[in-house]
Formats: sequence, structure tokens, C-alpha cells
Amino acid sequence: MAGHSKWANIKHRKARQDSKRSRLWSKCARAIIVAARNGGGDPAANLALRYAIDEAKAANMPKDTIENAIRKGTGEAGGQAYEHVIYEGYGPNGVAVMLDVLTDNRNRTVGEIRKIFERRGGNLGTSGCVSFLFHAKGVCYVSKQATDEDTLIGVALDAGAEDVADAEESWEVVCEPPAFLAVKQAIQDAGIAIESASLTMVPDNTVSCTGEEARRVLALIEELDDHDDVQKVHANFEIPDEEMAALQ
Repeated sequence: MAGHSKWANIKHRKARQDSKRSRLWSKCARAIIVAARNGGGDPAANLALRYAIDEAKAANMPKDTIENAIRKGTGEAGGQAYEHVIYEGYGPNGVAVMLDVLTDNRNRTVGEIRKIFERRGGNLGTSGCVSFLFHAKGVCYVSKQATDEDTLIGVALDAGAEDVADAEESWEVVCEPPAFLAVKQAIQDAGIAIESASLTMVPDNTVSCTGEEARRVLALIEELDDHDDVQKVHANFEIPDEEMAALQ
């Protein structure tokens, strides 16, 4: 599983360094609203809400903002109705792309997403065109300053993780979704701080991109990720470290 997607590492670093905090919080709020609307406002009884709250906390979202989003989801504080949509397509060099989207206007959003694909040398596809290339996984990132690899491997694998991999500045812990909470809790109970943790879609295989193709792929993925309605971007490109250093 090591090196399963270069975008996972880029996104992780971006989340730590992102100056566009209001946009990130807006996306977290949408996820909380939808989860609360679909399953109620108690995170102990609503796993999707618990995941959404955990991701909001990891983004340093204020407690009162989180609570307000929950109230909007349960109907106590008004709020817009968001629809969850999965969009799929291809980027330059045949890179597969999946988007988790929350929108209050599907027609507007699909038009904007299609234009981004076309502008960046890709194309928006039909439902199911790339989803078979991905599988759901839980992923936790732990700073290398927080623990050594052997200690983390022992804790994570005992709790049900599949793999612990080197992700440059961090350790990347991967598990099946049913084991996600147990793995995350075991790491925390061992006194090891987690930088970020989320459920994501991991590609079975990756597409190597170099030179101008790598630049074009990154431009597409980053513009999609910056779209207000896009919650998460999943892609199967792989860019060699030396190429990545030249692009950043």
C-alpha cells in the first residue's frame, strides 16, 4: 500500500499549511450538516457525524461552529439543503479522478466541474467509469517526530491496521473502514498524536506522471479541490519525488 497515491501526501501537507481556513471550515460544516440531517445530531449514535466532527476538529474548527452546523443539520437553526453526489472522470495521461461533492444546486455544480476538467485537459465521465479502480480505506497520518516506526507498527497492526508506510514527513497508517475507529483510538491511547485521519478512496493501481503531464495533472486536481462544493478528491496518479520537488 505504500505510495498508493501521491495526492494523499500532497493533500495532507496542504491541510497543515492551508491559509484558506474559511474555505476548509465551510467544507467541514457542510459534511456535518448532511451527516446530522441524515442520521441525527448525536455523534455517539451517528458514525458519519462522528467522522465529520473529527475531521472538523483536525482542521481546528471552533467548537461553537461545529455545534452550529449540527443544529443546522437537525433543523434547529435553519440552513441549506445539500445533496451528496459522486462525480467521476479522467485527467491528463488517463489519470482516474473521483470527487465527493455536497451541493445545493446540482446543475450549477456539474457545469462548473465539467468546465474545470475540460480546461485542464481532462473530461468528466459517467457514473461508475472509474469507481471500480478505488476501494474505501481509513488513513491516519502520524508525524515522525511523534513516534518511531517500530512502535507505531506494533500499536497499529495490533489494532487491525493493514500497513504502516513512509509518507515523507509522516507515517501513513492504512486500514479497512470497519477498523478505522479502533486503529485511530489505539494510536491515541498509546500517547501518539495523530496529525490527521479520514476515510478515503485508495486506488488499486497508480498512473505514473512526469514532466508536463505531471504539471497538468496537479493543476487539475488542485483546481477541483479548491471548488467550494468538492469535499474530497481521489486520484490515482503517482509522481516521482524528484519531479514533485521541481513542481512545488
